[in-house]
Amino acid sequence: MSIRHGLLALLERGQMYGYQLRAAFEESTGSTWPLNIGQVYTTLSRLERDGLVRPLPESEAGQRPYEITDAGRADLALWFATPISRTDRPRDELAIKLALALTTPGVDVRSVVQAQRSATMRALQELTRLKYGSDRPEDLPWRLVLDSMVFQAEAEVRWLDHCETSLVRHRPSVPPPSAPGPRAAPDAARWADEEARR
Repeated sequence: MSIRHGLLALLERGQMYGYQLRAAFEESTGSTWPLNIGQVYTTLSRLERDGLVRPLPESEAGQRPYEITDAGRADLALWFATPISRTDRPRDELAIKLALALTTPGVDVRSVVQAQRSATMRALQELTRLKYGSDRPEDLPWRLVLDSMVFQAEAEVRWLDHCETSLVRHRPSVPPPSAPGPRAAPDAARWADEEARR
């Protein structure tokens, strides 16, 4: 989810200033995505530049609320109506890490997989604990976020199991012995037979 559209969605509820937006964002996502106040104000500046929000006069306390514009509502409606593409999501760092571990000398890939599985299982247990910590109706938005994170962690564990099974079956290719001389032809044939039996 982009912070840009998250803030637009919150402003659709009504006028808010930066700290209110940060608190509402974290409440909506169950604090699973902590938001830096600097990110909020940087994003608000861009939204204002693009005509999607407008600042209102400062309050007596010196806080400047923002409100969504018609252009912001149209942009938000388009975002809600457009499916998220797999290519729009960040690269999978774990998949890249394991692919590189397979081709980097001296890396124990099985240890990398096992360490990740342990970490993912701990995260899964914590997410499950949080999920069942509250069943109030107003907690539904962040429970749905937690559900998504639980399903992703479960899928990661299944994928890591698949990786470990693939590693057990994986045999690094053995280069054939150097080309034999004319007299060693029977040895070459025997080597080929042994390779075929493997």
